[in-house]
Amino acid sequence: MSEQQGAVEAATATSPYLSLRQAVRPAILAHSLLAGDQERAGKLAAECEDLLFLTRELLKAAGRARILVPEPRAATPDAPGDDPVHRAARLLDAYADAGLLWAKVVGSSLALAGALIDRGEWDDVRRLAGFLAGAGEESAATDLRIQLGKAVWERHREQLRDISNKMPPAAIGPAINALRAVLREVPEDFPDRNREVNRLLAPLAASIHAVMKDRGIDMPYHSRIEHIATGGVAKYPDIVTISLDELAAEFEGICR
Repeated sequence: MSEQQGAVEAATATSPYLSLRQAVRPAILAHSLLAGDQERAGKLAAECEDLLFLTRELLKAAGRARILVPEPRAATPDAPGDDPVHRAARLLDAYADAGLLWAKVVGSSLALAGALIDRGEWDDVRRLAGFLAGAGEESAATDLRIQLGKAVWERHREQLRDISNKMPPAAIGPAINALRAVLREVPEDFPDRNREVNRLLAPLAASIHAVMKDRGIDMPYHSRIEHIATGGVAKYPDIVTISLDELAAEFEGICR
C-alpha cells in the first residue's frame, strides 16, 4: 500500500461525517418523531423531513467516497477514464460533498432541536445533543445544551425569583421543587448552573430556619441550616445538590 493511499484510507475511516452509524442517529430520531405521531405538523415535521433528506444525501456522498478510495493496484490496467489522477479528483469531490452535507446535517439537527425546545420535548433534545457529541461535534452539542438550559430556567424563572429569606411554609416546598427541577433538567455544562442555584440556597435556608424558630424546634447538632443560611456554602457550588437535599430533608422533617 502506498503512503498516499494509506493517508486517504485513514482520512475516510476517521472522518466523523463518514462514520455512518453516528451520522444516521439524528435521522433515526427524526423518523421516530414522525412515526410516533402522524399528526405532527408545521415546523417540527418540516425540520424532520429536511434532516432525513440531508442525511440521505450525506450517505450517498459518503458512499461515493468509500467506493472511490484506491484499491491495491490490480494486475489488469485501469479502465479508460479511470486513471489515478481522475479518480483522485472524483474522490476529493465526493469527500468535499460529504463534508458540506455533514455540516448541513448538524445545522438541520440544531434546527430540529430548536423546534423540540419550543414544544417542551427536552428528552429528545438531550438525545440529539448526545448524538452530536458522540460524532465529535462537541461544540454544537454544548450550544444545544445551553439553549436547553435557558428554556428550563425560563420555565422556572417565576418560582426562582420568588425565593427569599421570609417565605412561608407553603412557598418553601414549591421553591425546593423548582430548584430540584433545575438541577435535574438543566445540563451540568450550562454556565453557572450550580453557582446560581447555590446562591438561592442561602435565602431558602433562612426561611426554613425562621419556620423552625417560629415553631420552637431545636436545631439538630448536625444541622447545616444556619451555615447555609449565612452563605457558608457559597464558595462550593459543586456540593449544591447535597446542600439542597439536606435543606429538603430538614424541611420535610418539620412538616411531618
